[in-house]
Amino acid sequence: MNELDQLYQAIILDHAKARHGHGILENPDGESFQVNPTCGDQVTVQVNMDGDTISELVWDGKGCSISQSSISVMTQLVEGKTVVEAYELLDLFSELMNSRGKGIEDAKLDRLEDASAFVGVAQFPARIKCALLGWMAMRDATIKASSTKGEGQ
Repeated sequence: MNELDQLYQAIILDHAKARHGHGILENPDGESFQVNPTCGDQVTVQVNMDGDTISELVWDGKGCSISQSSISVMTQLVEGKTVVEAYELLDLFSELMNSRGKGIEDAKLDRLEDASAFVGVAQFPARIKCALLGWMAMRDATIKASSTKGEGQ
């Protein structure tokens, strides 16, 4: 394993152990429960919105280190961003996962910050759903929050 692979593995393991955003909100603006039926990973993502900005994003779930660390990384990336910015990051992460391990342009990787560590995961089609689970829940929760607050979808 080369140094970059070791760094990426360390980032994933660190986020799996020290889960950023792990928790539960009392009255979230939006919530989404998602399950990966292939492996049983599951997550509940909750959001509070301030206009079109994700002011708070928390999650609770269980599963493999890939899913749990991806959710942790996603939380750090999207909290405080507008929904449009969060969806742009989701699109970039999806593009990375669909690269089958070949990666994406450096400028795009830079925008993904720690999420770029999942490039190796993209080599394993069965693990891509694990990495995307929390991102799909974030999208669903923000859609629900926006429609609840009457701000459209």
